[in-house]
Amino acid sequence: MTDHIIKGMALGNEVRYFAMSSRDIAEHSRKIHNTSPICTAALGRLLTAGALMGSMQKNDDDMMTLRINCEGPAKGLTVTADRVGNVKGIIYNPLVDLPPNKDGHLNVGGALGQGVLSVIRDNGVGEPYVGQTILVTSEIAEDLTYYFAESEQIPTSVGLGVLISRDNVVEAAGGFIIQLMPFASEETIRHIEDGLAGFGSVTEHLNRGESVEDMMKSILGDDITVEEDIPAQYKCNCSRERVTKALISIGEKELQSMVDDGKDITLNCEFCESHYTFTIPEIQYILDHRKK
Repeated sequence: MTDHIIKGMALGNEVRYFAMSSRDIAEHSRKIHNTSPICTAALGRLLTAGALMGSMQKNDDDMMTLRINCEGPAKGLTVTADRVGNVKGIIYNPLVDLPPNKDGHLNVGGALGQGVLSVIRDNGVGEPYVGQTILVTSEIAEDLTYYFAESEQIPTSVGLGVLISRDNVVEAAGGFIIQLMPFASEETIRHIEDGLAGFGSVTEHLNRGESVEDMMKSILGDDITVEEDIPAQYKCNCSRERVTKALISIGEKELQSMVDDGKDITLNCEFCESHYTFTIPEIQYILDHRKK
């Protein structure tokens, strides 16, 4: 199943939803960052959440960043996504290994520990909007549910899941965000609560071959409309041009020091592990260009 996001309305337009399958995204990030199973699950969940929340934005160039600063051994995560299904991310310690949690599952909460979730929206005009909440469980889905209630005052349910094989290969991944409209009836609220109570997990549904739409119907019922279906992928927007601009911005003193060292430098992109090497003549050219 190719990764994609669906979004639409349900239950007489009293509910809006966003849902996706993200198995390829989670597996691609595992290979790039060589993550342990716990870190594969943590980063896969946040990548899914980032892609879903990115798809909520109005303009294709708008950027959504989810950042977790935490005290646990994972040290933190950052995910960035746009409105059209492109997402990338990093976990700062990719090799955390802990015993299972009390439910016998991968202990993502233990890997993150206490911390803060930041949601950064940047539409390219003025200062980006930043919303922050504490991590309430550090399992990510519950933390985002709390964020929406606390920072945006929107009744929301977030579900995220990453299923990993014994060989640390991602077998299924995905998630959903369900939000009540302000005029939602008590009947609609009870209907969703009942649907969530009998839902199980995201990966249970996706791993048995259900479509994302069928997964949402298992919560919301048949009264749903798919308004958009967007392909999703792990995609980094780094380039040699962007790295060159970063070099230009570091200052003449630092660039001169690189030239004086007489050694080529290689800069790495932390999101996709691409490497960009600059020779001394190239650095000298950048330095000369900066002085003009």
